[in-house]
Amino acid sequence: MDHTILIVDDSPYIVDGLLALLKRKGYNPIAANGGDEAITILATTVPDLILLDIMMEPMDGWETLDRIKANPATNNIPVLMFSAKKITADEAHDHSLNIEDFVSKPVNPALLIESIQKIFERRADIEKGVIDAREAGIEQIIIDEYSALRKAIDVDKNLLAVLKNSSGMNAPGREASPENVSAIMALEEKIQTEEKRLAEIAGKFTRVC
Repeated sequence: MDHTILIVDDSPYIVDGLLALLKRKGYNPIAANGGDEAITILATTVPDLILLDIMMEPMDGWETLDRIKANPATNNIPVLMFSAKKITADEAHDHSLNIEDFVSKPVNPALLIESIQKIFERRADIEKGVIDAREAGIEQIIIDEYSALRKAIDVDKNLLAVLKNSSGMNAPGREASPENVSAIMALEEKIQTEEKRLAEIAGKFTRVC
């Protein structure tokens, strides 16, 4: 595989476990013991993926993510967030455009590897679609929208599942708060809109190709 993956977590125990897991699966993992160290590493190293914990000190994962995405040299690196902290509706809304997936702690090794593989497969598939569209003469603005939608739909669906689980709406005898219900409904509507627009763009691709 030879994909380089940067693990960012301030827990040495978690870092050591992930290093061992990713090495066994054929990846090339490197570690940063916190957000500040991650930013320093990224000044000289560009990994293929970043695994980023949310609950870190002094710089938490969301601030680290903002720093990564604010830098033109690193803003295209896919980021997979993971944390024992339940993601909130506001966090899902504010950060969905900047992450590729979210995995809850304690990390299920099989689920993590599956998420990583899906991220790489999706990006490769999108890149192939972009190449085919350019060769077919599709306008760049449409190609960019296609790329953004392909990623956004997958990420939003993953966040929707996380929100539903953390809200308790799927648990017998529990009711989700009005805030969470509203956020879930808004995200479902967003996904429907995104899927409808993607279908329209896919139709343009088919007609041109």
